Amino acid sequence: MSRLMIGISGVRGVVGENLTPELLVRLGQAFGTYTDSGKVVVGRDTRVSGDMVKHAVFSGLLSAGCRIVDVGVCATPSAAMMVHELKADGGIVISASHNPIEWNALKFFREDGVYLNEEQGRQLLDIYYGGDARKVTYDKLHAVELDSTANERHLEKVVSLIDLKAMRRKKFHIALDCCNGAGVDLAMMFLHRINARVEPLHCVPDGNFAHNPEPTFEHVKGLATLVKRKNCDIGFAQDADADRIALVSETGKYIGEEYSLCLAAKYILGRTPGKVVTNLSTTRMIDDVAAAFDCEVIRTPVGEVNVAECMLREKAVVGGEGNGGVIDPRVHYGRDSLTGMALTLQLMLETGLKISDLAAEIPTYHMVKEKVSCTKRKLKPVLGAIANEKADRVDTRDGVKLDFADGWVHVRASNTEPIVRVYAEARTKKRAEDLVAKYRAVVEKVVKNPRG
Repeated sequence: MSRLMIGISGVRGVVGENLTPELLVRLGQAFGTYTDSGKVVVGRDTRVSGDMVKHAVFSGLLSAGCRIVDVGVCATPSAAMMVHELKADGGIVISASHNPIEWNALKFFREDGVYLNEEQGRQLLDIYYGGDARKVTYDKLHAVELDSTANERHLEKVVSLIDLKAMRRKKFHIALDCCNGAGVDLAMMFLHRINARVEPLHCVPDGNFAHNPEPTFEHVKGLATLVKRKNCDIGFAQDADADRIALVSETGKYIGEEYSLCLAAKYILGRTPGKVVTNLSTTRMIDDVAAAFDCEVIRTPVGEVNVAECMLREKAVVGGEGNGGVIDPRVHYGRDSLTGMALTLQLMLETGLKISDLAAEIPTYHMVKEKVSCTKRKLKPVLGAIANEKADRVDTRDGVKLDFADGWVHVRASNTEPIVRVYAEARTKKRAEDLVAKYRAVVEKVVKNPRG
């Protein structure tokens, strides 16, 4: 099975296997053509393949007549924010996010710093597959411009959300695991700015990931141990490109990614009631948080751009995804781990409560996440089989989501991997496990059927 993923959400592949310089040059040319030879911001995470990928992309962009602003190694939200800040025509972030170290990827952004939506992504792919990318003559080539201000600009926007003087007096004791990724410098700048006492773990931005960069329970056990051993107030775990954040309580318990958005929303809605936007796979905890402030939750298909565009339309005050992605429009319409950190700490500061107590105030649900390898050919019959299952409500906007009074299950194709995700949530762990087991079996039966 090919591990090259070319789709509207970007391009991901394995370096030395299918993510080749030739492919990257063509993609750069296509995006340069898409932006009409405009100004393009380019940033990257710390992966060791980053320089190779960057220079190949530069070649493609330059050959299409683009003016490149290289913002260097920085968090994805920082680079995306710079697209808007610098009034660029688009942006490319070189990062495979939570994928293992052998992967790399290109993420494409439009002029407002938001990911390309489905239609825009298709337009880019039409250029790429059509082979009609622009190629300019020597006198239309531009020098690459360097801009090292992404971290500082991002930091100032996030600091404006909090009571900095009170935060500095509090002197939080914080453990931080950046997985040696792109968020190291930005996170450390923020924590030093708020006068925190920091216990760093895997905070060398060299791209040599100490563990799988996805901030899930099994990958951040070291952080949990550190929090407990050092008696920290909280632990934060970022993914490799720092758009997601997971939490560890002062007891060393993994609170997880789903609480990141819920706690941020709790803080924001308590001061500015308004609409909340999230995706179909996000926990029902967010509905309980919003209901406490008599606020509406709007669900979208999975994908940051779907959430961001809905937030723009609905003028939502907060949004994000249950994978640890918090979006505060006062900073930028994109998932941002630093915003998640700041809002969580501000909530702790103002309430005087421990992070475990704040989490305990939210009604408890149990979520189980599994995945099944699935080819594109099998996807349609898989989703058809799930859609035929009985439920209180069936939503087919993004795969199939089955809602029940006591839980839900969501079966959908991944945007970044050749798999089908099977997520379930319920009030009890057993019910969630039963839901996943039941519908995973349906998926596997169709996948294994030679006639399907």
